[in-house]
Amino acid sequence: MNESVPDSAAKLGDIVARAGLRRVHFIAWRDLADPEAGGSEIHAHEIAKRWAQAGIDITFRTSYAPGLAQTTWRDGYRVIRKAGRYAVFPRAAISEMVGRYGRRDALVEIWNGMPFFSPLWARGPRLTFLHHVHAEMWNMTLPSSLAFCGRMLEAKIAPAAYRSTQIVTLSDSSKRELVDDLGFSPDRVAVVEPGIDDSFIPGGQLAASPLVVAVGRLVPVKNFERLINVLARLRKRHPTLRAVIVGEGYERPALESLVARLGADDWIELPGRVSDAQLIDLYRQAWLVASTSVREGWGMTLTEAAACGTPAVVTDIAGHRDAVENGVTGILCSSDDELFSGFDRLIDDPDLRDRMSRAAASRAERFRWDNTAQRVLEVLAAETRRFRSR
Repeated sequence: MNESVPDSAAKLGDIVARAGLRRVHFIAWRDLADPEAGGSEIHAHEIAKRWAQAGIDITFRTSYAPGLAQTTWRDGYRVIRKAGRYAVFPRAAISEMVGRYGRRDALVEIWNGMPFFSPLWARGPRLTFLHHVHAEMWNMTLPSSLAFCGRMLEAKIAPAAYRSTQIVTLSDSSKRELVDDLGFSPDRVAVVEPGIDDSFIPGGQLAASPLVVAVGRLVPVKNFERLINVLARLRKRHPTLRAVIVGEGYERPALESLVARLGADDWIELPGRVSDAQLIDLYRQAWLVASTSVREGWGMTLTEAAACGTPAVVTDIAGHRDAVENGVTGILCSSDDELFSGFDRLIDDPDLRDRMSRAAASRAERFRWDNTAQRVLEVLAAETRRFRSR
C-alpha cells in the first residue's frame, strides 16, 4: 500500500465526518473488471477505493459482463453487475428509486455517452462525472440514424435535465466544451484533474533505436488507423523505427489487416493488454508516446508516460491540451503532416527529447489519485451541504 494512504484516508475521513457521508452509491455503464474498461473506469475505481478506505460504504452499480460475478467486492467496496449494456440504465434507476441496495447519503453518476438521467429520479445530494463531449464519436460507433439520436440526446435533451446538477470533469478544456457546446453553467462544472499511480517514475533503459508507444482501447475514437499510416510514412525516413500499440478492442482485426497491408508486421506490434510492470517498462524504453485520439477527457496514458520521463506527440484536442504542455512536455498537432513533423523532430533531436523528458517527469509529479479523491469528495461534501441548506 502507498505510504500516503493512511494520511490521505484521515483527511478524507475528516471530510466524511463533517458532511455526514456514510453511504455513497455509484452508477456506471461499466466497471474496472469489464473487458472494455478504459480511463473512465480506472478513474471511478481509484476514487471509490480511497473513499472506501476512509470509511464510506460504497456500492458500485454497473452492467453485467460475461464471466464476471454479479456481486463482488473490490478494494473495500461492493460491485453489483446486473442487466445488459442498455438495460442497465432503466434497471439501475429503478433499483435506486425503490432502495434495493439500501439507503444512500449521496449518488455519483458516471455519464459515459449515455446518461442515467439521475436528476429525474434521484432524491438527495448527487454529482455527475462527465469527462468530455462525445460529439463525432457517435458517428464512429453507431449507424447514422442512431448516431443522430445520440448527438441530439447529448447536445439538447440531457443537458436540459442536468442544468442544476453538479458536474465534475477532468480538465479546463473539457469544461469549456461542456459550457460552450452543451450550455452548462460554469459555476456548476468543477474541474478535478486525474491522478496516476506512484509506480510511474523514470528509470530503465531507453530503446537503442526509435520506439513509439501508444496505449488505449482499440476503438474508433482512438483513431489508431491514422497513427499507423503516419508511422508508415515515418518509417521510410527512419528505417529502424519500431512501434508498440498497447490495448484491446473490437477494432483489432481491422488494425491488424492495415498493418499487414502496409508490410509493417515486423516493426508494429499489437500485444493486447499488458501488465502494469510491462507498461511502465515500455514507457521507459519509448523515445516518445503518441495519441491520435479524436476525443479525450484528459489523456491519462500520456501523463503516465510523462511520469516515466517520456514526451508526447498528440492530436490537438481538448484533454490533450491539458495533459501535454505544448513545446514543453510534448507537441500538439493539428494534421497528419504536423504529426509526422513532431515525431521526426523528437527522433532527430536528442537534446529536445531530453529537455521534454525532464519537463514531463517534473510536471507529472502533481497528478496523484489521493489528491483527486480528496478534491472530488470536497465537491460532493459541498453539494451535500447545499442540498441540506435548501
